[in-house]
Amino acid sequence: MKKTIYTICFLYGTLVFSQEIKSGTVSTSETKELQEVIVKAQRKKQFADKAVYTFDKAALERARYAKDLLSTLPELQMDPISNTITSTKGGTTLFLINGVEATDMQIRSIAPNEVVKVEYYDIPPARWATRADIVVNIMTRSTETGYVFGAEGSSALNTGFINASAYANYTKGKNDIGLEYSINLRDYTDRRVNSIYDYQLDGQRYRSNEDRKDHFGYTFQSVALRYTRLVPDDYALQIKLNTDIFSRFSKGTGQSIFTIDNTGEEHAMFKNNGSDYVIPKLDLYYSKKIGSKDELSINAVGSDYTTHTSETAKEWVKGSGVSVYDNDMVLKAKQTNFVGELAHTHDFVAGKLSSGYRISRSSISNDLNNLSGYSQYKVTYLEQYFYTEFSGKIDKFSYRVGAGLTNIHNKSAENTFNEWSFTPKVVLAYQLKNNQSLRLTSSYKPISPLSNALSSNVVQLAPNIVQKGNPFLTSQQKWISSLTYSSNNKYFDFNINAFYSYTDRVINQYYILDHTFGGYALTYENGKYSQQYGVQLTGSYKPFGNALLVIKANLTPTSEMVKTSADKVIKNNYFGNYFVLSSEYKSFSAQYQFNIPTYSLNGAFLNTNENQNNIFISYKHKNMTFSTGMYWMGMPSEYKTKSLSESLVDYRLHTQIMNNKSMFVLGISYDFSKGKKTEIQKKLNNDTAPAATF
Repeated sequence: MKKTIYTICFLYGTLVFSQEIKSGTVSTSETKELQEVIVKAQRKKQFADKAVYTFDKAALERARYAKDLLSTLPELQMDPISNTITSTKGGTTLFLINGVEATDMQIRSIAPNEVVKVEYYDIPPARWATRADIVVNIMTRSTETGYVFGAEGSSALNTGFINASAYANYTKGKNDIGLEYSINLRDYTDRRVNSIYDYQLDGQRYRSNEDRKDHFGYTFQSVALRYTRLVPDDYALQIKLNTDIFSRFSKGTGQSIFTIDNTGEEHAMFKNNGSDYVIPKLDLYYSKKIGSKDELSINAVGSDYTTHTSETAKEWVKGSGVSVYDNDMVLKAKQTNFVGELAHTHDFVAGKLSSGYRISRSSISNDLNNLSGYSQYKVTYLEQYFYTEFSGKIDKFSYRVGAGLTNIHNKSAENTFNEWSFTPKVVLAYQLKNNQSLRLTSSYKPISPLSNALSSNVVQLAPNIVQKGNPFLTSQQKWISSLTYSSNNKYFDFNINAFYSYTDRVINQYYILDHTFGGYALTYENGKYSQQYGVQLTGSYKPFGNALLVIKANLTPTSEMVKTSADKVIKNNYFGNYFVLSSEYKSFSAQYQFNIPTYSLNGAFLNTNENQNNIFISYKHKNMTFSTGMYWMGMPSEYKTKSLSESLVDYRLHTQIMNNKSMFVLGISYDFSKGKKTEIQKKLNNDTAPAATF
């Protein structure tokens, strides 16, 4: 009867919301970072900024590797498209193994019985706060000798969809060597795009209705080699060299009806574009214990590479062949990136003090041919971050108080922006009962514009419509506050989060009249401000108290608004949603994912999130796992965009990838381990800036 009541309550709540709106090497210093708020119950401890999960014998026996264990967490799920673990809440997730930033294959290389616990930070500490929304740290045991290796592959039968990877690790004494390779390939021959531009110009009404079919795809490969030396209670050294290889292309042809007032004519066009890069990256890490209470850590990451980007687009009048527009853009961007960080921690009786300094610099030399002609220019992005935070506990209260100083210095040929910002953060938690807590968090931080927004590049989108960046953008200033209630028992594990965010000088994309090219330009501005508020319910429900049936949900009714530089107010309400139904029985597992796409604000547009309707099944036999699935059942993957009523240009975009419709995939994997590789407790984790493309 009790189980029935739980089920009815969960489903009733879901319906109400739906109708409302349209990584043992376990570090003792790490576990002291925030004192415990809730006593362990049902394999979970709740802290002020994180939850700590342990796993029972049944879960360890069902799992192939640690990656399978992560997918059982209430707010994590397996993304079948990328074959990676993602958050049901969205945002950026950073994975660590004993504090070391880890790749997907490193997580695969951990045998389930080597996992001591998993720390799930939904409020990341200062050293990670600027890089991720969620941090997942897998704490493991370690032996002095061992090796692991494995390979995995999955492919669609009727289109170009391949995910494959292989890894190997060997540990002897205090030394560990690891090697891994992965490839993700997409080659779709049938992407259909309909775009409509409708606008007034020089007293006349223009309308372009374009239908286009594309052959597009991409290939991403990653190769990594790691060496680690760990001397317990003394020092840790890691040298990592990895190379990312990426290329993408799109080749499309189509036709359009172009209308001026009531006179229409038929146009034909083609649009081709592509980019490629090879990024060699060196990551050096060293940490040293100083006495029993202090530790000093240093991390340096560097890369140097060139990105090639090209775009060719032509449109002409059918029959006469008269050119409407001719766009030819070639960009060669030579990019040098560096990130360095120095951090120190000290354990006091009352808590823990963490302090550090990080500097990141990206220098990009651009060699550009576009609609404006030939140009050479250089841009530099520099960010410095000083931070300190103290965490502790007083009776039933836990807290984390931090303060930072951030400097953003962006320099281009047209403009130099330099600003220092004070970045405080407060996290408070109160234990209500053994399995319930209340948490309050508030933070303030600057956000630098992306390289494409600051770019001086110009490309043609349609007749009389171009897109360009704005080198004069300044950083955004964002304040976020939230109040979270958490509860868990044998059946439920959920968070209810009321949130509010305010962004000053919000970066907004919009259309303006462009006198240089005689039409409209889609560009960027610093609006006055934006705000967003709502309630988010995330977690899981187990009707039978075990993995036989698990329902995960993310329900987020949200209201958002933007006030532009011209004092126009743009508002939007949406109901974010995502559901996962999973089942595990002996060697079998199944999972179904679905959502109802919604429109959310993105500059001058309302964009839908990607539709989901996926099912996949797997069977484990000894070291082999066989899997199959169908993604986007009965539908293609679909993406919609529409402009706002306040926009100078009425724009509609509807994209469908027909190759994805009811895409049937088969996969196989093999994983073997004996002993376990050494893992280090790395305190710093950084990465250089992404490739600059426009």
